Amino acid sequence: MGTAERCEAPGDGVEAHLTVQQNAEARDRDIPATGREARDRRGAATGTKDNNMDQVQPPYQPLWVEESARRRRMPDPVRTAAVRAVLIIAVTLIQAMVAFLCTMAGSWLAFPMVISSVVSTVVATWGALDVWVTRQVWNQRNGVVSAPSSTARALRRERRRARRQARATERAQERIRRQGGTGRLSHS
Repeated sequence: MGTAERCEAPGDGVEAHLTVQQNAEARDRDIPATGREARDRRGAATGTKDNNMDQVQPPYQPLWVEESARRRRMPDPVRTAAVRAVLIIAVTLIQAMVAFLCTMAGSWLAFPMVISSVVSTVVATWGALDVWVTRQVWNQRNGVVSAPSSTARALRRERRRARRQARATERAQERIRRQGGTGRLSHS
């Protein structure tokens, strides 16, 4: 919490009082002080007692301030491929290091480790390419970011309009087919 120091009062030296120095780094941030403890602590630090409970300050400041992300979150398939690639590359690097150390030590395990490192390098290359391909496929399937000037938005709007018109035409043809000749003998 704080440190206490003894100070002699000016005068005859008989009276001594305690002053409590609060150190910002020494506070316990995980244990909140109750209103009375905070008031007592503040009163001990300033030498006064405060009976007003409304002015009790929070015992600690937040540890961090939330900031908005600079970049948007990666799509789920791309993130999955990236995690997979990182794990494969990590295993490949560990295998390469073990192969090197086994070769330096002259161990019988050196040859199998070198072979598995070569195979892992091929797999790691595939993993890195998989991230790139997955990202390209996702961008192609989901289009570009919809902005007012986006050509993808205009194309989607035209396709929707054409589909709506085709469905309306199909419904009209179906209605004509259903009504054509069944249940009616004449139009009069």
